[in-house]
Amino acid sequence: MIAFIKSFKYTTPFVLYLLSYLAFNNTGILCWVPLIYVFFIIPIVELFISPDPKNLDAVEEQLAKDNKLYDIIIWLTVPLQYVLLVIFLLSFKQDISGVDIAGRIVAMGLLCGAFGINAAHELGHRTNVFEQFLAKLLLLTSLYMHFFIEHNKGHHKHVATPHDPSTAKYKQSVYAFWIQTFVGTYLSAWHIAIDESKKKNRAVPFLNNEMFLFQLIQIGFVLAIFYFFGLSIMLYFMGAALLGATLLETVNYIEHYGLSREKGTGELYERVKPHHSWNSNHVIGRLMLFELSRHSDHHYLASRKYQVLRNMEEAPQMPTGYPGMIVLSLFPPAWFSIMHKQMKKYSL
Repeated sequence: MIAFIKSFKYTTPFVLYLLSYLAFNNTGILCWVPLIYVFFIIPIVELFISPDPKNLDAVEEQLAKDNKLYDIIIWLTVPLQYVLLVIFLLSFKQDISGVDIAGRIVAMGLLCGAFGINAAHELGHRTNVFEQFLAKLLLLTSLYMHFFIEHNKGHHKHVATPHDPSTAKYKQSVYAFWIQTFVGTYLSAWHIAIDESKKKNRAVPFLNNEMFLFQLIQIGFVLAIFYFFGLSIMLYFMGAALLGATLLETVNYIEHYGLSREKGTGELYERVKPHHSWNSNHVIGRLMLFELSRHSDHHYLASRKYQVLRNMEEAPQMPTGYPGMIVLSLFPPAWFSIMHKQMKKYSL
């Protein structure tokens, strides 16, 4: 019973599914409730809740690793994501205003970012084929399947170096970073996939690789939506997917902003350490994104499951949780002022 209660707290992200369901079936302010919840209510509440740096002890950690409920919860995001996507697409059969349409697109975009990419990120680091397949299914709902290739084989290798398009440079605004990361990660995924194909001695490496397959799947998915729902709804879906991807890349921005690894002999960089990622122990943000904000430990040992990620004492801490930091990043002068003071605090 205790194990169930401890794992049940990770169902709290599903509140976003419920709020999005309301948005897809109502008009007016209810269409915007998911946005209000994520970027207004949560950041404000987190200002009054102290971060929790406590880690599980050795016994608790082993129990959490052995508890299958944690896996089942993350697996549930897949059917829920597809159910809500269908509801989203069907919701436009109604005659609604442009403002309501925008609200529903934003709601779906939040689902694409929080589950279509973030939950996929967790599953994509698993070693078994089943969970990796689930990760790809989730990424498909955000049209961001190249993330599976580039994040695992590019970002984790090159993080906090000039070779990583997902690491934001010092004094680089989030708007400049979006251009860098959208273009850079997509091209990087192609390079990685083609190089892997060449190593396997496949004929026509440009076509015979996972990245090319992902493009065909995504094009087929979009065309299926066009066939069943029409051009306008297809564009609404693509807008939501783009918003989800933008949220993901904004998270990348806040996770590694201004941090860099020292270069050793030759072209080698020092091993990734906890101080190469920004960490956050703000409880609501941690639960909402399946502990993604304990990012320093994730990069230190990517195979650790979300329920056992640790606070690392040497990791630099964000002044608030992810939702609040995302909002702050949209205002570069305020972002630079706060984060540069934080960097001096940690001598970064």
